[in-house]
Amino acid sequence: MVRRVLALTSGRIAVAVLVAVALLALLGPLLAPQNPLATSDHTLAAASGAHWLGTDYLGRDVLSRLLDGSRVSVLGALEVALTALAIGAVPGILSVYLGRAFEWITLRLADTLVALPFLLFAVAVIALLGNGLTQAMLVTGALVSPLFYRVARAATLSVARSPYVEAALISGASIGWVVRRHVWAKVLPPIAVALAQTIGVGFVIVSSLTFLGIGVQPPAPTWGGLLASDLGYLSHQPWAPVVPALLIMVTVWACNLLADAIRDVSGEAGRALVNNRKARANRRRDADPAPVGGVR
Repeated sequence: MVRRVLALTSGRIAVAVLVAVALLALLGPLLAPQNPLATSDHTLAAASGAHWLGTDYLGRDVLSRLLDGSRVSVLGALEVALTALAIGAVPGILSVYLGRAFEWITLRLADTLVALPFLLFAVAVIALLGNGLTQAMLVTGALVSPLFYRVARAATLSVARSPYVEAALISGASIGWVVRRHVWAKVLPPIAVALAQTIGVGFVIVSSLTFLGIGVQPPAPTWGGLLASDLGYLSHQPWAPVVPALLIMVTVWACNLLADAIRDVSGEAGRALVNNRKARANRRRDADPAPVGGVR
């Protein structure tokens, strides 16, 4: 699947952008030219050689805060996606095989989580457990998990009544072996699409929560926190929110682009894409004139 995704132009662009964002999260705090928490007398300064993106209302270097805050934003988005994957995908697969009671309970839990407003629920849980990014992301991941539950359940239902799956169960194979050997390969592509989309949603959620000061308290830098601090000084620096907003938009766009690329190369569409490329390669090879001497 990885080779098929990279064979698409959209897949290569999405992977390149996400790799750049990942490197920014890993190396950003090390590349920050100044201390992101250090204040100075140069408040609301314009871009210059000393401050490439200017300074904020406390004289802190904006570029350093962007680079340092990238790690929190990326880790928060990954926590949301991986928590939703772990909570939603496994029960979604097992709900097809563990009987009607388990199926009914998990379906009702999924419906309940869908009905809960994630922002209000996250605020309520943080009020009980304390203001921390991990608590906020775990709660948000649990509220997003019905997406993975429904995707995994639908994909599992599509293969649960297949002859080879029924033959394996009749022959005495355990449910775990059937899932690992037959079901997982069919469920993985739609789950990969949902995971890529959820990472993008995670960036939006992390930015929204940190914009409101939930999960990470100032002065710790985050992309959403930078947006919130810039909005109060638009009359002095109308361009200030552009860079953090652009980073969030490009990252979410790359996640959605990757999800589209995975969807395009998986299943019947993926096989059709590979066959079309093989056919085009064969036509080009047949149309290539043989060199002098009769040997290609």
